[in-house]
Parts: sequence; C-alpha cells; structure tokens
Amino acid sequence: MLLQYSSFITMAMMLLLKSASSFAPHRHHLIRQVARAVPSQNPPRVNVRVYSSLDNNNLFWYDPSLMDHMLFRINECNSMPNDINLVDFVVDGEKLGKVTPKVAERLCNTSPSIFQKADSGSTLTLGESAGNTLESRTKAVASVMEELRDSGYITGWRDEMYPVANNFDKVTSPVFLIERAAASLLGVLEYGVHINGLIMSEDDKEVKMWMARRSKTKSKFPSMLDHIVAGGQPAGLSLLDNVIKECEEEAGITEELTKRGIKPAGVISYENYGGRLKVEGEGVMNRVVLFCFDLMLPKDFVPSANDGEVESFFTWSLEEVAQSMHPEYDDPIKPNCYPVIIDFMLREGHISPDSPKYLEIVRRLRSGPCC
Repeated sequence: MLLQYSSFITMAMMLLLKSASSFAPHRHHLIRQVARAVPSQNPPRVNVRVYSSLDNNNLFWYDPSLMDHMLFRINECNSMPNDINLVDFVVDGEKLGKVTPKVAERLCNTSPSIFQKADSGSTLTLGESAGNTLESRTKAVASVMEELRDSGYITGWRDEMYPVANNFDKVTSPVFLIERAAASLLGVLEYGVHINGLIMSEDDKEVKMWMARRSKTKSKFPSMLDHIVAGGQPAGLSLLDNVIKECEEEAGITEELTKRGIKPAGVISYENYGGRLKVEGEGVMNRVVLFCFDLMLPKDFVPSANDGEVESFFTWSLEEVAQSMHPEYDDPIKPNCYPVIIDFMLREGHISPDSPKYLEIVRRLRSGPCC
C-alpha cells in the first residue's frame, strides 16, 4: 500500500511539472520569483530571473522594473534643463567647452585680459594676453582659476592637471592644461577610467564585484559606495598607465595583477548641468567620457586602501548590485559608476536583449560626447 501511494505521488508530481512546462512562455523559462520587499524596510529585490531560450546555460535577467531602475540611474548623470542657455568656449576656432552666460561674465570680470567675449557675446574665448602656446595658456588660465579658488568660488582643488582638447585624439597635444576642479567650470571634455573589479565565486558559478566605500573626507560624494578603482585621466599618462597607477594607489593591486587580469571594455559618456550655484545660473557643465575596464582578480585577493581615499572594500553579487539601482535604495553607488556597471551587465549577457527599453538603455549609456 505504501509503495502504491509513493508511486501515485511520483506520477502526480511528473504531471504537474509537465503541465507547468506546457504553460511556460515560449521565449523564456521562469526559474525563480523573488518577492518584492517594501523599500523603506528592506533593500528592494529583483522581480524575476529567467533563462534565455538562446542559451540555456547562461542566466539572463528579464525584469521590466529593473530596466526602469537602470534608466533612473543613467538619467542621474544626464540632467540637462530644456531651457538652459549656454555659451560656447572657443579657442583658435575649436569649440572646447560650454558655460552659462553668468559664468562667462564672472570669468571676464575676474580677468578681462585673459577671458573675453567674442561674436557679440555669443562665445567665450581667451584674450591675446593668454598667448598662443600650451605653456602660456596653461599659466594664464591657472591664474584665473587660482583666484577663484582663493575666493571660495572653486572648491575641491586637486592639484591634478587635465588636458583640454576637443576630442580624445588630441589630448596628447592639448590647447592648454587645467586644474581638475576647474574643468567643469569651462565645460571642457573630461576623461576618466573606471574599473569593474571582478572575482568568481568559490564554485566558479557566479561573478561578484568588488565595491569600495569612499572616505568621509572626500570633497565629492563622501562615504558613498564606489568602484574598486576609478580616477580621472590626467595629462601625460596613457590610459593603461593610468589604470596601473590607480589600481596600485587605490586598492593595492600590483602592476603584475593588473596586467594579468585587465581588459578594456569600451566607453560610456554623459553630460549634465549641476553644481552648488546652478539655481543662480552659475552651474557647471560636466561633459564626461569614461573608459571602462574589467579586471578579473584572484579569489584570494583582498584590496587595501593606500591613498586614504577608501574606508573599506567588500564584494557584492550582481543581484545585490541590481537591487541598489532601485530609486529608493538608501545606500546607492556613486552616480557615475552605475552607467559603467550597467554597460558591463549588458555586454556580458546578464540582461536579456528581449527586455523592454533595452535599446533605449544602450543609447542612453552614451548620451554625452563620445569623442
């Protein structure tokens, strides 16, 4: 009797499984449903994970709400008012930046001989007293920016020089160099490197991402979560040399480890108008291109903060990273890290291309001047 009952249960289970599979969507197979938690009480959860019918060995996400959250995080870096009026910053006929009329006025009033208006006020340019060489222009612009720093108008001074050019191919022969903290005041193109620090789980079935907690003394985004390594692209360094330098300084990753595991992975770009004086019409233009790199690290590697800019490191699963994209998540990652991470999740096949708004996300990841 017990054997007959067991056989009945087994047959019933088989029928249930067969019935469930017959109702599965043609394109995707649901593998688990994660209950949504109330954001104010618990971290938001991803709704659905699915297998793609294109390759049943790879786990893809197909979740409309996650796509909305991704767009929310991308749009944080791309906030441009529709009614904003900007003045082109032009030198030797090349458009190098964008400023508001009030910023242009302040620069001209600070040093009328160095910054001047042209074309009936429709453009900002450098005056003859700035000279026409890299050295003379760098020195002239620096004198104005240092005066604005000393008056408290420019904050977060870094003593790090950025090359100013109208595209990346010309950064080795820039028009002039500018202090990093002042670059957005002129709205010039800024370049940087962001590294997705990756490790495989102990069973080699899951990719995890190293995250960093920024120091509370940082001038921008103190105590926020960040990439394991990220930095601006200064003058005089190649991208790879800068990656090696930043990896060593920020996370104690040796040159050998970096060269062994690093992989260039394209770019993202964004453009926004912000700053503490944007309401008064003296905001700054952030026009940024970030070169993305993936760095696979050994399972037993533990990063260490060498430059005082990081308080701690930890790993997150990609699901935990996805949860943090929810608009109400109370401890999110620094805004400009999200486009880099989202780009990684798309190109590495963690997001189903059948997902709604997939192409919109791809397009928005390069909303700024990718040049």
